[in-house]
Amino acid sequence: MSPPDFTFRTLFERFLGKGAMAYLLHLRPAEWPTMSAHFLLGTLLAKGWPLAKGSFSAWVIFVVLMNGGTLALNSAFDQDEGDIGYLKAPPKPPKYLAHFGYGLLTASLLWSLVFIRVKPGGHYFFEIVMTCVLMSVLYSVPPIRLKARAGWDLLINCGGFGFFTPMAGWVFTGRGLEPALISLCIGFGLLFAALYPLTQIYQVEEDTSRGDRTLVIRLGVGRSLSYAILATLSAHLWLAQACLKAHANPAYLLLSLGAWLGVLIPWRLRWARVTAPQAEAGMYRGLAAWAITDLSVLILLWPR
Repeated sequence: MSPPDFTFRTLFERFLGKGAMAYLLHLRPAEWPTMSAHFLLGTLLAKGWPLAKGSFSAWVIFVVLMNGGTLALNSAFDQDEGDIGYLKAPPKPPKYLAHFGYGLLTASLLWSLVFIRVKPGGHYFFEIVMTCVLMSVLYSVPPIRLKARAGWDLLINCGGFGFFTPMAGWVFTGRGLEPALISLCIGFGLLFAALYPLTQIYQVEEDTSRGDRTLVIRLGVGRSLSYAILATLSAHLWLAQACLKAHANPAYLLLSLGAWLGVLIPWRLRWARVTAPQAEAGMYRGLAAWAITDLSVLILLWPR
């Protein structure tokens, strides 16, 4: 039975049934707004408003099928019992969750093939989806399971969420790769490098018991936060470069930088006293800082 404070979870469970609800929850739909915003950032920067034709299909492929399948596959092999990103008190992973995840990833790949024929730059979109599907399998599935290897886990996440997500939102519209876009995506890749340790700090105990050697376990919490600060600074330099290439004033990125440092610096100063629940809350504050970055970039680089 769902915890009593999970009103919406309980409501949906009545309609879907406990078994189907477990599959849905392990897609982690609570992440979809964040993923959607980052994907649509690329779309809006490419074409502005209204959204480009095919936006809904591209969103379903990338956010629901590809990202949802990735997270389902991850849960199937992790078998977490405690809170995980975007899912508190997760239900036990269902028996066929891995099969479900593989099915969603396959569907995203096959559907993205359509874009090759209907969009001028559709081959870029298909290639990005194909790359992300491959990374998803390498990330979660033994014996390779890159998420258990410090450094590789970071690279996969920086590429998948930070770099490729806004790029996918851009290229499906038919616009090609441009210098400002590349700098922007590198900046967001580095920004995810700052966020990624925050997603691991509160899970150190569970990751250690499972034998995973994640980035935070290898570096330690204090050094991981120092590294996150450095990655944040590097990310904003790349974002500023994207602004300059688009003839926009990068000074407005100071609001974004201040939001990130406002989260990371106090945490770094008192990291030894931060509990796991406080660290989890810190991760969500990092996501709020990310939203400020997305909004700042959208205002600065809105197509004119």
